[in-house]
Amino acid sequence: MPADDSLFEASAFERAIAARRPSRWIGWRRRLLVLVALLGCLGLFGLVRLLAHAPAINAQWQTGPGGAWLLQTSDDPTLAPLRGRSLQHLSGGTARLDVGDGLRLGSPRWTVNDAQRERQVQARNALNEVLAAPTVMLQFDNGAQVNLQPTPRGLSGLGPAFWLLAAPALMLYLVGAVVLLAKPMACNALFALMAACQSTSLLWIGVESTAVLAPVLPWLVDDLPWRLGLDLTTAAAAVHAFALYPRRLASRASIVATAWALAAAVALVVVLVAPPGLWWIGQVSILALGLASVAVLTRSYREEPNPFAAVMRRFAFAALGTMLVVDAALVASDWQPAMAQGVATSAVLVWSLFLASLMVLVPFLSRARQLLREFAMLAGLSTVATSLDLLFISLFSLEQFASLTLAVFIALAGYAAARQWMLDQMLGSRVLTTERTFEHLYRIAREVQKRPERRAVLLSQLLRELFEPLEVLNVPRRAPRARVLADGSALVVPVRGSTGDDGEPLSLVLRFARRGRRIFTHEDARLTDRIVEQLRRAVAYDQAVERGRTEERLRIAQDLHDDIGARLLTLMYKAPDPEIEDYLRQTLLDLKTLTRGLAAADHRLSHSIAEWKSDIQQRLTAAHIELAWSFSHDHDPALSVVQWSGLTRVLRELVSNAIYHARATRLEIQASLQGPMLRLSVADDGEGRNPQDWSHGLGLGGVRKRVKQLGGEVAWRENGAQGIVCEVVLPDLLRRA
Repeated sequence: MPADDSLFEASAFERAIAARRPSRWIGWRRRLLVLVALLGCLGLFGLVRLLAHAPAINAQWQTGPGGAWLLQTSDDPTLAPLRGRSLQHLSGGTARLDVGDGLRLGSPRWTVNDAQRERQVQARNALNEVLAAPTVMLQFDNGAQVNLQPTPRGLSGLGPAFWLLAAPALMLYLVGAVVLLAKPMACNALFALMAACQSTSLLWIGVESTAVLAPVLPWLVDDLPWRLGLDLTTAAAAVHAFALYPRRLASRASIVATAWALAAAVALVVVLVAPPGLWWIGQVSILALGLASVAVLTRSYREEPNPFAAVMRRFAFAALGTMLVVDAALVASDWQPAMAQGVATSAVLVWSLFLASLMVLVPFLSRARQLLREFAMLAGLSTVATSLDLLFISLFSLEQFASLTLAVFIALAGYAAARQWMLDQMLGSRVLTTERTFEHLYRIAREVQKRPERRAVLLSQLLRELFEPLEVLNVPRRAPRARVLADGSALVVPVRGSTGDDGEPLSLVLRFARRGRRIFTHEDARLTDRIVEQLRRAVAYDQAVERGRTEERLRIAQDLHDDIGARLLTLMYKAPDPEIEDYLRQTLLDLKTLTRGLAAADHRLSHSIAEWKSDIQQRLTAAHIELAWSFSHDHDPALSVVQWSGLTRVLRELVSNAIYHARATRLEIQASLQGPMLRLSVADDGEGRNPQDWSHGLGLGGVRKRVKQLGGEVAWRENGAQGIVCEVVLPDLLRRA
């Protein structure tokens, strides 16, 4: 888990993006991690060696009705004929142990009844005394007596359950060490402490899972104080960690002190006083600390909607809910201990695996490890299934097979019906549709091609629509690829081709996806990288296409100018009369407009105004018409080829009408561009009247058509006592540009 950044500053993310850990920093931590892993493996090896050399009866047993021990298998020839018989008692030296009342599979830590737990402790002490004798006598229900010498049980005597639990215990221990060494800080140290406690608890369950009559390790005879201390430490450390991360709460000191004080007080009461109801005291305290963790996470999320807090709160609810089910099943099993003891042991085992899987999943949330998520889901549902099995046996007195079948059916039905919903609730995930992503990507690619300087803004809009973050910030840092930061609460996205005000490359930082209800995952980072890359390719493709179009326009314009223009100029000089000469001259002007429009991709409005005025002034001077020109604009946009050509032809046609049809002596042209709107007015003092009665031919029809293509409207009206006014309004010139 990275450093706390809940009091967000852009510099924190800048440091995270730009940070490059020196090799020396990584080197000594790697060496320390190897040392920690080696110590863990050596500790496990030492425990295995201690257990393997402990004296035991060379036989496998299973618990039968009434807590009896039934001989299952044995390599000893004296025990082979007694397979399936029930062991009544065993004795060695001066010690004697009656089997069936206290010696059964299970742990004092998870025994609800105080008297029964005391009998379990006494039976374990007696078993240790019996197996310490050189010869042990076993008596069975058929009266047979067998004298055996205890021998070391070896590795095979540990049983498969021990190895299956030792592996996740070691993995959880190593995960805690990796998290702490990757980023040494308080909350990571607390996570490592929690991992160590639950790893020890798992290993403890594995030691007790053996079905061989072997001595119980002295510190495991009464494991309630020790294992309860591990669970209390885990719960208090969780409250402490959540008060620090993902947001440092203002009242964290009082919260942390209260949590550890409660855990310490309960531990002292259990060890020193040992009052009645020890199990109840311990479980209620653990549940209280669990609820305190939920309350702390809720407060943290209200102060800052960090999705990590939301996900952790869901995990806490899942752990507390399954623990309540297990506790209820254990309380119910106390009513029929003979039938439910084996199922109770399984429920505790599965719940411990479920809690361990949640803890292993936490550091990999942003990586969205599918295997870990599925394992956590199955472990949780297995906990529910075994607890239901225990409840059915205890409350409804169902047979074990019928109870197990019904519990598994209910659990599988719930898993099949609600699997995706539970995964979504666990991690806050949501599917982003391909159609929606492609639609936004295509639209933004087109806009970026037209206005490359808006790349960062447009990409930010797309990412907002995809992930719905609470914050999107521009950070002047170079990021080689999209990265997930702060346990999935932030996503850094490079904006290729864009720079900030200081000229440095830009990166976008998205915080708190889906309004703070889900975390960013590495799948999101890969999706974002693909979106950025596809955007770059789309823009590059459009630019290549536009370059091809420009080159083709230039070639056509050059051909028209050199070939058709030269021929028209020759024909104009050889014209037989002035009318044909004037027609050819007008055609040359139209050709000039066409070729200039083809040769340039866009035209600045200020340059176009100067060209229009010069051309109109020249034509009106030749016709002895006075020009009044006024053109104002508050900015200078670039006109596209279509806009420049359309406005040029509209002005030329209106001027031609004033010269040839209205026989005007004065022409007044006024235009203004304010924001996106362009207004154009052409007024003459000619002979034209009643424009509503005009029949629009090619000239006026062409004006209407071109204005409509530009997204505007045109209208003619009488100019007072004499002449006509033509008004053109283009309300959205800039967007169309």
